[in-house]
Amino acid sequence: MSRFTTVIPRKGTRSVKWDYAEELYQDKDILPMWVADMDFQAPQAVIDSLKERVDHGVFGYTMPDEEIKHSITNWIEKRHQWKIQKDWVTYSPGVIPSLHMIVQSLTNTHDGILIQTPVYPPFFSVIKDHERKVVTNSLLYNEGTYSIDFEDFEHQIVEGDVKMFILCNPHNPIGRVWTKDELSKMGEICLKHNVLIVSDEIHADLILDNHKHIPMASMNNELSNQTLTCFSPTKTFNLAGLQASYIVTPCEDKRKKVKKQFDQQGMFMLNTLGLTAMESAYLNGEEWLEELVETIQTNRDFAIEQFQRISDQIQIVPLEGTYLLWMDCRLMNLSQAELKSFMQKQAKVGLNDGVSFGEEGEGFMRMNLAAPREIVEEGVNRIITAVHQKTTS
Repeated sequence: MSRFTTVIPRKGTRSVKWDYAEELYQDKDILPMWVADMDFQAPQAVIDSLKERVDHGVFGYTMPDEEIKHSITNWIEKRHQWKIQKDWVTYSPGVIPSLHMIVQSLTNTHDGILIQTPVYPPFFSVIKDHERKVVTNSLLYNEGTYSIDFEDFEHQIVEGDVKMFILCNPHNPIGRVWTKDELSKMGEICLKHNVLIVSDEIHADLILDNHKHIPMASMNNELSNQTLTCFSPTKTFNLAGLQASYIVTPCEDKRKKVKKQFDQQGMFMLNTLGLTAMESAYLNGEEWLEELVETIQTNRDFAIEQFQRISDQIQIVPLEGTYLLWMDCRLMNLSQAELKSFMQKQAKVGLNDGVSFGEEGEGFMRMNLAAPREIVEEGVNRIITAVHQKTTS
């Protein structure tokens, strides 16, 4: 477990999380626990594969071969019990570029696109940037847990003239891993109204406790043909800077349309090192991943215990998947602007602002737990100390 306990300095590496934090938060002493990348080294096998490829010294145009395709299909079948065909895969530099291409190629201007809020902020922009209409199905938050309002889900599809639904599973930021029953109900409604499903499953490998990730498209043949699934090893193995992801699209017609959109934007291939890292991670990274999940679980349990023991003003939403802790700070009785200022100036911890995930995130903040315990403890203790000073002043 030492690979998950050692603090690796990241300042000076052009890290968005660490080097940009000072500019973003206007404070050199801020502890960054915001953007979703990890403070852990990638699996040693991936590092070794990259070194070997770099030592070769020639970095010409590189295309995925049968071995890379095989590593992807094997990983998805082993981890998620979904047997996909290798020709269903379209490569992309990232899930967000994938969403842009899918929206442009499979919807028209002013079409309604449904999202479930609070949700990952780029979901809003990939809709608005292409003059599509954002339609929201607000998730229900009751007694510390989130659920889906299925009646409203269907109502919004009908009233909003929705043509596409962007699903987030596991859901960022609330940390839910949607159950088979929940997925079935959403899928049935989408099929009933001929709504395309785009499933962002970038956190699919980061499942905690006894929860189970189920790809929407694996449910049945109808949903398989109606769904495009976005996967990537980048969140799983901390490879985001290498920009390697892919879309799984069983329907040939939809796949061709999306591929054409990539081609029209000049996106013909992934970078050499991204492909190298993807293959190596999928072939050799499983043991590392199991240790990572254990680390995230212990960090989560520590954070929950500390907040519960010392401060009832911050409630933690149960975390089933991802490494992103959704913090309910509404009992602090602060406006959102005051809450942001408190975390930044009093606690000196850089978190994600809850309202960036939609208006339903007001009173919430998001914390990244994918760091050595030393960093997590420092962040949690800074917040608890600041809350204590606030309540006793």
